[in-house]
Amino acid sequence: MTLNDPWDVGQAALLRGAWSDAYQAFEAALVEQSDRAEALEGQGMAAWWLDLADVVFAARERAYRAYRARGDEVSAARVAVWLAWDHDAFRGEYAITSGWLHRARELLEGHHHTAAYAWLSVRESAFALLDHGNPEDALKHAEQAIEAGRASGSVDYEMVGRALRGFSLATSGRIPEGMHELDGVNAAVLAGEMQDRVAIGLACCYLISACDRVRDYDRAVQWCARLRAFCERWEFRVLFAVCRTQYAAVCMWRGAWGEAERELEAASSELAAVRPGMVSEALVRLGELRRRQGRLDEATSLFERSGAHPLAAVGHAAVALDRGDWESAGDLAERHLRSLPAHNRTERVAALELLVRARVARGDQSRALAALIELQGIAEQAFTTPLRGSASLANGVLACGADDYEAARRHFEDAVDLFHKSGASFERGRAGLELAAALLALGRNDAAAREVERAVQVLAPLEATVELDRASALRARTTTSTPTAAEAHVVAPASPSSTALTRREVQVLELIAEGLGNQAIAERLTISEHTVHRHVANMLTKLGVPSRSAAVAQAARLGLL
Repeated sequence: MTLNDPWDVGQAALLRGAWSDAYQAFEAALVEQSDRAEALEGQGMAAWWLDLADVVFAARERAYRAYRARGDEVSAARVAVWLAWDHDAFRGEYAITSGWLHRARELLEGHHHTAAYAWLSVRESAFALLDHGNPEDALKHAEQAIEAGRASGSVDYEMVGRALRGFSLATSGRIPEGMHELDGVNAAVLAGEMQDRVAIGLACCYLISACDRVRDYDRAVQWCARLRAFCERWEFRVLFAVCRTQYAAVCMWRGAWGEAERELEAASSELAAVRPGMVSEALVRLGELRRRQGRLDEATSLFERSGAHPLAAVGHAAVALDRGDWESAGDLAERHLRSLPAHNRTERVAALELLVRARVARGDQSRALAALIELQGIAEQAFTTPLRGSASLANGVLACGADDYEAARRHFEDAVDLFHKSGASFERGRAGLELAAALLALGRNDAAAREVERAVQVLAPLEATVELDRASALRARTTTSTPTAAEAHVVAPASPSSTALTRREVQVLELIAEGLGNQAIAERLTISEHTVHRHVANMLTKLGVPSRSAAVAQAARLGLL
């Protein structure tokens, strides 16, 4: 064939990333022969890059039927795998996705050394890891992809298989081995060893996702920049949107919350427009940002909109903890952990952190200890600075629950240092407040006051209202008599005489219970935001609680609301 053939022109346009030119060429080819399978498949690919969902489904379904009609099972299976991904990404139709994958596997019986089988194994590995949280199944499919890629001479599929193998190893706790595999694959990308743009994008994306899971944010920053440049060059809109969610996670960790918010809002809009089935990734991360900002009702709404996304379950547990509902927080965290295979190590971390705090708050040291032991084991395997900081923080919380405040002080100091080293502003501030509370329990009020001020310095720019309210309450305690251990770290029932709230404080508390933040309360009561902040601090001190949500719960128990 010559370049006068429209199909040949379309293929050449795809190779150089001229998606509109490719689409027009394949349209012309279909005018000449409306049931030409290759032209239909090419049209579907061009439409995929152009985010023309209806055309993607129509063209690929027709291509599948055309290949089947002429007995080309391998090509039909290749298209079936694409349709499986389309139903997941465009429509979130998981049952139909599973059906197409099953059909592809049936068609490829006896064709295990083809590029189509490598592509099937890549998608099955990704679904096993990202949708089902099963790194063992993902590893099995990744190995099949590598073998089929090598046998068929497809370097692209071999490398994506290796990327998934690394991601699966890291998720299962074999973190150094997995991350080294991922670095090797992405070095191959930079060296020009891979040609397929989808495969290149996936390999980079899996590396950054693995970095997020093991909290290796230094590595993530380096690869995020390269992936963004790749997406912008080739107009890879959907991958660029996913990359933005991952970059936002890095921004959130490093305290650049304004930038994280902009990235997540842009990503959620972009994904809603081009791949609605994938929008939950942006929504759940935006929910976590809202939770950290103290906007708990908004966070809950976003977690609910995220559906079955694994991080949504963790988000609901974290909101319950913020509201002082420790029993629900612990139950939700345990429920999420039961849904994950035990060998899915890194994805269990966030729920384990919550479980330690929730069970200590409820006085259940034995269950808190079991969660801590698992968390400590994962941190020791990973040996990333942020995970070590999380383990130190959890150790301190458990020591407080056992009234060993000297041990808690040491653990919290380690957590502060590790979080500071990793550039985690919010986590460093929160750990600093825990350290201040431990120092108060030891009667070291001056040292506690210094730690509160250091924590406020990093939390104030973030406007993390829940933690700032707790800082205000702790600051007030440092200037009064030495609190008991229970007053410093465990919320004890207050007596009516200790909760003589003023009328204005009750009004503020009622508005907090409605979910309003300080600015909204100030507007409602026609007072300054500074005055609201002062009322909240006084109220927390009187109620003997660390946060706004806990104040609402405590006041309800005491009949003040």
